[in-house]
Amino acid sequence: MTPERLDLIFAALADQTRRRVLSMLLEDDMAVSDVAQPFAISLAAVSKHLAVLAAAGLIRQERRGRITWCKLDPDGMRAASIWMQGFGQFDPVDLDDFERFLETELRGDDDTSS
Repeated sequence: MTPERLDLIFAALADQTRRRVLSMLLEDDMAVSDVAQPFAISLAAVSKHLAVLAAAGLIRQERRGRITWCKLDPDGMRAASIWMQGFGQFDPVDLDDFERFLETELRGDDDTSS
């Protein structure tokens, strides 16, 4: 794992919108337009977030006809998890636990914005 690759992963995870996208993709593959739906930003802005996630290796995008689909790439998160395990303070990332963390995090963010 190169330092540059880790920088891309952690930079991608640093943004709340991208974390929300990852949480959505834990449920199932989604078309770009469906990913964009819950956000109050343009489709172009969502596409830029997806490009950051793809560049970090956290998602994959696949063109099916006229629709671009997004899906999680578990190997991307695994690489960061392995790196963190080197410090001996972190357990391997369990994607189910990660999903619960994201849901809790997002609910907390929604409550504070009201």
